[in-house]
Amino acid sequence: MKAAPLIREFESRGKIEPLLVHTGQHYDENMSKIFFVDLELPEPDIYLGVGSGSHAQQTARVMEAFEEVVLGERPDLIVVVGDVNSTLACSLVGSKLLVPVAHVESGLRSFDLTMPEEINRMVTDILSRYCFTTSPEARGNLEREGV
Repeated sequence: MKAAPLIREFESRGKIEPLLVHTGQHYDENMSKIFFVDLELPEPDIYLGVGSGSHAQQTARVMEAFEEVVLGERPDLIVVVGDVNSTLACSLVGSKLLVPVAHVESGLRSFDLTMPEEINRMVTDILSRYCFTTSPEARGNLEREGV
């Protein structure tokens, strides 16, 4: 739940109304509840219930469900975190619907294109208007890639 500090910061500012969407990509009900309790997070506003499946199935399910959320809620910004299929799917939806995307953990690279997560990271960074890095190395990767 890398989004926990972001949600706390958004809530502390008062002018930002975060809408927490749980895709359910890595869903285990007990584990999910523990994360929310331990991190003192509110329950998700929306649960997509995507579940497991192939990379294509997960990505497609998240895109279909998240597109409905974006069309209904009309957010000003979509914040995605990490490198899972949900990250890529939500970035694609935002880009196609002309909603700016912010990627937290941008620029991380394994330089191994056989890893699905590496593809997710690279494409998400390209689609993101705002790229938040975690290290000078990650920033350097984005600069070398022209992102």
